[in-house]
Amino acid sequence: MGKKVTVVGAGFYGSTTAQRLAEYDVFDTVVITDIVEGKPAGLALDLNQSRPVEGFETTIVGVTTGPNGEGYEAIEGSDVVVITAGLPRKPGMSRMDLLETNAKIVRQVAENVAKYAPNAVVIVVSNPLDEMTALAQLATQFPKNRVLGQAGMLDTARFTNFVAEALSVPVKSVRTLTLGSHGDTMVPVPSKSTVNGKPLRDVMPAEQIEELVVKTRNGGAEVVALLKTGSAYYAPSAAAARMAKAVAEDSGDVMPVCAWVDGEYGISGVYLGVEAEIGAQGVKRVVETDLDADEMAALKEAAEAVRAKQADISSL
Repeated sequence: MGKKVTVVGAGFYGSTTAQRLAEYDVFDTVVITDIVEGKPAGLALDLNQSRPVEGFETTIVGVTTGPNGEGYEAIEGSDVVVITAGLPRKPGMSRMDLLETNAKIVRQVAENVAKYAPNAVVIVVSNPLDEMTALAQLATQFPKNRVLGQAGMLDTARFTNFVAEALSVPVKSVRTLTLGSHGDTMVPVPSKSTVNGKPLRDVMPAEQIEELVVKTRNGGAEVVALLKTGSAYYAPSAAAARMAKAVAEDSGDVMPVCAWVDGEYGISGVYLGVEAEIGAQGVKRVVETDLDADEMAALKEAAEAVRAKQADISSL
């Protein structure tokens, strides 16, 4: 059996994710679904025609889904399902403003995933991220390790890029880390961030680090404000696709993701941004990093903020 991945939602985020997954050429099939009649089939046709140019063999299949789960049989046997469905932010909106609308959409998608792809690993990217990841787990009833959210990969990429730009160094010479929530209680981790192996704090003044931390926290909002319609998708899709690839290849790569935390860092019973080893069953284990006192306090604060919000979603 070849590998199969489904991307639910054919907006900019979903279609770009499907393109990246196809171009990796590690899957036999990429399925892209949407509620807009014909759109996923049109994208699939277009993407398949790029295969001779880009030199990949993965087949892309596009399917329109209906309000009662019509079309979802196409996702059967998927190893990974990436859920991008839901509304993007508009300028001035917080991620939390999307809660009720996107909760209905994500719940319906998750129930269909459970029905047709019961062995899949689910990667959630719909906002508000931490809450929608928790909701997808409740709705699928999958083991918690098989449901994770894309947040930390993106936030870390933004932080890394900002540091590289500020210091005019190659991005590959910079390592950063962000934990916590995808939003206001994001916890960038300067103590674990390096430039050419040197601690970030040794090569950049504290106030500049703090500026870049704030810029990272507001990274998505900055893009939304400039685009005016829709939200970021190039960097987010790159992050989601890498996570799906790690699952498909059972790579064991350690990545910052939104995962179920149960005892690590002294925090229990909440979906939170942490580093985790990713493999065929989703999260193999949460990797605990040595944090300094301030970072640890911020992570615990993030956990409590997210916990309060996640408690509300079971009723949505």
